[in-house]
Amino acid sequence: MKICCLGAGYVGGPTMAMIAFKCPDIRVTVCDLNEKRIAAWNSETLPVYEPGLDEIVHSARGRNLFFSTDVVESIRAADIIFVSVGTPTKTYGAGAGRAADLRFIELAARTIAEVSEGPKIVVEKSTIPVKTAEALKTVLEANSAGGKFQILSNPEFLAEGTAMADLENPDRILIGGESTPEAQAAVETLVSIYARWIPRERILTTNLWSSELSKLVANAFLAQRISSINAISALCERTGADIDEVARAIGTDSRIGPKFLRASVGFGGSCFQKDVLNLTYLCEHFGLPEVAGYWNQVIQMNDWQKTRFARNIVQTLFNTVSGKKVAVFGFAFKKDTNDTRESAAIYVVRDLLMEQARVVVHDPQVPLSQIREELTYLSVPTDTLDRQLEFTTDPILAAHQAHGIAILTEWDQFRQLDWKQIHAHMLKPAFLFDGRNLLDHAAMRTLGFSVYAIGK
Repeated sequence: MKICCLGAGYVGGPTMAMIAFKCPDIRVTVCDLNEKRIAAWNSETLPVYEPGLDEIVHSARGRNLFFSTDVVESIRAADIIFVSVGTPTKTYGAGAGRAADLRFIELAARTIAEVSEGPKIVVEKSTIPVKTAEALKTVLEANSAGGKFQILSNPEFLAEGTAMADLENPDRILIGGESTPEAQAAVETLVSIYARWIPRERILTTNLWSSELSKLVANAFLAQRISSINAISALCERTGADIDEVARAIGTDSRIGPKFLRASVGFGGSCFQKDVLNLTYLCEHFGLPEVAGYWNQVIQMNDWQKTRFARNIVQTLFNTVSGKKVAVFGFAFKKDTNDTRESAAIYVVRDLLMEQARVVVHDPQVPLSQIREELTYLSVPTDTLDRQLEFTTDPILAAHQAHGIAILTEWDQFRQLDWKQIHAHMLKPAFLFDGRNLLDHAAMRTLGFSVYAIGK
């Protein structure tokens, strides 16, 4: 059996690496038109940082795992084609700012149709709206002379930072297909691959539309929990309650559970905001404005939490940060990843720069070029970045002579820093804004820090 994956990003690369690792008799080729990205996958420095990914790739690469820019030949040779291309939020036209941009999905479908001969199983791995499979099938059948296609939905439920563990021991694998005998045979083919290492009872099969919608709904529910606890964190700050104690109290209720009840500066990443916005657009499209309004509030609360955090830094620093140095610890949207898409740090740093602060960023995995790119996308002027934004790989240096420190990513190594030394070299009073409630705040206050923590 031969598998081809179109898209060598955060989903395609790790997922295919795990399949190749667990199924050494299956040839897996990951394709992308981005030559630089493919070169990185073939190098010692992978383009995606995930704990455990290096070992998996190095054990399978060259044996039955390959990374290539030869899309045409890889599609032609494959029995199963995973489509894992980007589906960003549209920035133009109808649905701008909410609907998924499916142009890369359509381009992939046209390429598959043009070069395919004989039967192919095409698997949606990208996050897409309900009924995308219908459009995919239409494009494939209208543009293929000799190909016969079965479309399956197999959404990913990976959490960045734990993606390899999620792939090796997932809560569930979801596969959706049509009810025809041919489609069900294709479903069983894909089931048999995952069943090599995942118990069969954890592999769920549904119809196509349920599978496509389940991905959006899963992320919407998780985002909702984060926005809910963040909303309560603001109330805790006004009333003297402690958000961690509240979260622990409600999390012990078996009907609620403890996960995703950690208050923070806000959620980020490539999925949550994009998928909730997509869900609101779909609801409006199908004539459900009340449902759309409900889910849109999740996004509004998340945006408010980021704005509230940045505003609090300004107010605490005596209502101005103009010319003041603020050290930002962490720019990735969460620990153990170099992904910065929709990171809360982008918006907090932007707001501080717009208040004319001097911002020095330290992140263990994110380079300055990536930070500048994200801020430029938010229309921060280049001259502002040149004058006011700095980067250092040394957290001690980042905090030297700083008025305040903002922790925006929960990197474990931040707990191990010499905070006594950091405090000694800061301007006084030394302010610490813990946007992840990462540190021992009582210990920080003993050292002399003035601490602001979410929900406390």
